[in-house]
Amino acid sequence: MKKLVSCAVLASAILISCTDATRSKMGGYGEKYKVKVLGPDTVVVYESTGKVLSESRSDGYYFTNAATGKLIEVSGTVIIEEE
Repeated sequence: MKKLVSCAVLASAILISCTDATRSKMGGYGEKYKVKVLGPDTVVVYESTGKVLSESRSDGYYFTNAATGKLIEVSGTVIIEEE
């Protein structure tokens, strides 16, 4: 029981010290996101079924496309907005 209380206090302290943006980035699973990929003359817009992720050594992002249910990987100039 003491371990559970200690873990709860530690988790609360971590969440309190985070900024709003950090908490949003840590959460967000199950939320929908709009992903805009900007090209020289075009803007391609996708809607994800959940969180948009990036690998640690990558300049791109990946997510599941809500329209097709398929994995999409994008890179370049990308704007990600939570809906």
